Amino acid sequence: MRYEDITEKIIGAAYQVYNFLGFGFLESVYEKSMVIELQKSNLNVVEQEPIQVFYEDELVGDFIADLIVEDEIIVELKSVTTLHMKHEVQLVNYLTATKTDVGLLINFGEDGVEVKRKVRKLQKGQDLQDKQD
Repeated sequence: MRYEDITEKIIGAAYQVYNFLGFGFLESVYEKSMVIELQKSNLNVVEQEPIQVFYEDELVGDFIADLIVEDEIIVELKSVTTLHMKHEVQLVNYLTATKTDVGLLINFGEDGVEVKRKVRKLQKGQDLQDKQD
């Protein structure tokens, strides 16, 4: 499955969740709801996946990815009034640390769903029309 197809399903799931729940819940509520929606779309999803960060060959820290979909896309979820650059930087750092190519930052915000797509690099044969939404 192409990245575009997977991200389209993830974004669709986010809108489905938001249309049902609206704004104001904790991030964990949206996360659990996203897992349900993604599984209904027959996507493999892992939540709260611990990921180690290395500097050269030394372990220097770790983080928890909200969702990893199809072992290919990191999804960072937020439930804030406004996304900030630090949220985008966080996702880019996750992509860099894991050598993952595509990530989605999804905010269940006051004014609706806000999505930012970040692409670290493209594999041969992959087709993403734009590198950031």
